[in-house]
Amino acid sequence: MASSSSARGELEKMGIDQLKALKEQADLEVNLLQDSLNNIRTANARLESAAGALNDLSLRPQGKKMLVPLTASLYVPGTLDEADKVLVDIGTGYFIEKTMEDGKDYCQRKINLLKSNYEQLFEVLAKKKSVADEAGMVLQSKVRQLQAATTS
Repeated sequence: MASSSSARGELEKMGIDQLKALKEQADLEVNLLQDSLNNIRTANARLESAAGALNDLSLRPQGKKMLVPLTASLYVPGTLDEADKVLVDIGTGYFIEKTMEDGKDYCQRKINLLKSNYEQLFEVLAKKKSVADEAGMVLQSKVRQLQAATTS
């Protein structure tokens, strides 16, 4: 609580232009962090979907006929040949052949990493929002004081 009041004291010492610049910068950073959080959520959803698909695939018998996705809307008929080996996309168009268990483990590790990153970014976002809100309140207070002084 003491650091919050000292931060407010520092903000009180700033001029209106400095406060506007600080608020704009903090708002910009908040927006960038929110975009990053949305990207992490999207990546996490994809990985959870992939982990679910791996689990579903591991339960299917060899020789099972199925539709294989080539794109999001194009599927071709295929037959499951080896359910114990999968190709894992490790990024930028590179794939690694792994066993089914290693593929599931890879997805779970990535999901845990994304959750950890999400939590850390969320804490940073909360602090930046607090700075932006505090700067906004001090700025409004100074603008009201200036208006009151000019109308008097």
